[in-house]
Amino acid sequence: MKPYEGYMLDLDGTVYRGKEPIPEAIAFIHQLKEAGLPYLFITNNSSATPEEVSLKLQAFNVPAEPAQIWTTALAAAAYVKAGPAPHTAYIIGETGLLQAMEEAGVEYTEENPAYVVMGIDRSITYEKLAKAALAVRNGAAFISTNSDKALPTERGFLPGNGALTSVVQTATGQDPVFIGKPEQVIIEQALYILGTPLEKTVLIGDNYDTDILAGIRTGMDTIHVQTGITSLEEIEQKPVLPSYSIQSMADWTLMKNSGEKSSKK
Repeated sequence: MKPYEGYMLDLDGTVYRGKEPIPEAIAFIHQLKEAGLPYLFITNNSSATPEEVSLKLQAFNVPAEPAQIWTTALAAAAYVKAGPAPHTAYIIGETGLLQAMEEAGVEYTEENPAYVVMGIDRSITYEKLAKAALAVRNGAAFISTNSDKALPTERGFLPGNGALTSVVQTATGQDPVFIGKPEQVIIEQALYILGTPLEKTVLIGDNYDTDILAGIRTGMDTIHVQTGITSLEEIEQKPVLPSYSIQSMADWTLMKNSGEKSSKK
């Protein structure tokens, strides 16, 4: 097996499950840190700031700094900032998205915005959706942080950002540009941040339809861990398989001295 120089890791289902850490994954991340290998956590969560995510990870004894967190909020802000001026946007979202846009220099406005950016908003109202639809119909570029239709919670699966986005999509007949997994946008940005070549970087995740598919679409190697959403049986039915599928990160040994790794089947 070839050595990898950079690692991207999903969070829920890969590093933790809800409020419970996954010990094998945490031990592996400590190995990465000790080996001096760069790693980045990639999440479709747009509501939390990098500081909030890193604090949650640190509470699980995961070595994680805010600079090692790449959320769809940061990715969406970077995408808008790299797009044509003016960088004005009508934004539906929570603290993570609003803060990311402000820090990127994107100006919030409800008057003729150049962009409409939608993220999860658990205080959504008809008026917010109406303003977004009107702006898109008026020519604003339509951006959505992620297409997840359902959001797993302790209460069960609740409407996700993809469900909210679909209201404006249906009302306007315009498809948004989705930023998060399984799209390539967030992964290509993450590769730039890691600074490692695509062919020497691997993406680790539990969900085939978001994590693994994002890596496949980007052309990078993927490790499916059987600790979350997609089972091995489901993986085996997919038309394109991940590079590897393992029970947990305990089955992936990092050779710290040589920088190589091996997978125990």
